[in-house]
Amino acid sequence: MSLRVIVGLSGGVDSAVTALLLRRAGHEVHGLFMHNWEEDEQGYCTAAEDFQDARRVAQELDIPLHRVDFAAQYRERVFADFLAAYRAGLTPNPDVLCNREIKFGDCLQHALRLGADLFATGHYARIAPGPDGPELHKGLDAGKDQSYFLHAVPRERFAQAVMPLGELHKDEVRELARSAGLPVFDKRDSTGICFIGERPFREFLEQYIEHRPGPVRDAGGELLGEHVGLPFYTLGQRGGIGIGGTAGSSGEPWYVAAKRPADNTLIVAQGDHPALYSQRLRTSAVNWLAAEPALAAGDITVRLRYRQEDQPARVEPAADGVTITPVQPQRAVTPGQSAVIYQHSRCLGGGVIVQTDI
Repeated sequence: MSLRVIVGLSGGVDSAVTALLLRRAGHEVHGLFMHNWEEDEQGYCTAAEDFQDARRVAQELDIPLHRVDFAAQYRERVFADFLAAYRAGLTPNPDVLCNREIKFGDCLQHALRLGADLFATGHYARIAPGPDGPELHKGLDAGKDQSYFLHAVPRERFAQAVMPLGELHKDEVRELARSAGLPVFDKRDSTGICFIGERPFREFLEQYIEHRPGPVRDAGGELLGEHVGLPFYTLGQRGGIGIGGTAGSSGEPWYVAAKRPADNTLIVAQGDHPALYSQRLRTSAVNWLAAEPALAAGDITVRLRYRQEDQPARVEPAADGVTITPVQPQRAVTPGQSAVIYQHSRCLGGGVIVQTDI
């Protein structure tokens, strides 16, 4: 059955091949380019170039291309939360918010207003029918799987979505694009969110967040120096801490172990110090993608950051979230990032890490 499928056409190879596959399947395919960020003078955001690439792909595939501007919504519901989290000493993940609020929020609704039966994206993840509703599963390409970034999308929205690349590996996608003559077959993957681009991250944050210096202390409380402001550091960070060798130290590298917003203190530790590890953590309210997840099962795993391998863990309901106890202590668990829960290939949901070693 032929359906009208609107593809979020970003100007990259993944969304281009998504459109290609759906058109080959006999569907009526339209492209939809989202403009989410105002251009800056330095040219770090590549939205204008990406739109031109999307146009070239649409012309090659002979499909209509729509354009919609969500820059105001993005600033209000993604970027504002991003800055608020950094000011509170957290390390947020705006891609998670963008998927929930913009791609599978405003953009999905816009696609439906354009008459879409389904909304398609180039994510490396799979949506499968289940006995109690749509299920989100990992993409088959473990190195590209993006289910982590989709865990916060309300489950019912997946009923109107399709992700053809979940069954493919990246090299297969590039070969499909090359053999079909798509002009973006060799375009490099995006390495960051648009509003930061390739610029140094601290340089970007300094435009919006003031410096508030404070003490740098080791895990035992000894004063080692002064930091420039907690938002400019991430847990596990090695370089750029601003302390040299100290008398009586082991000579091993220093790492950021914790940020204490209450007294504006940066805690650091040397080498493989226990202070860098967490035994337990707690999340905010979980967006569940399963009706009654069997958390007591022995095959539950979690990811505490995107590139991490799945970690076996015990997950227990707690007030306004869950408590997670990994089998092995985890290094640099970062409040503000997401803890995402899996059962084999299925993503059960996830929430934002709010506290460690509770």
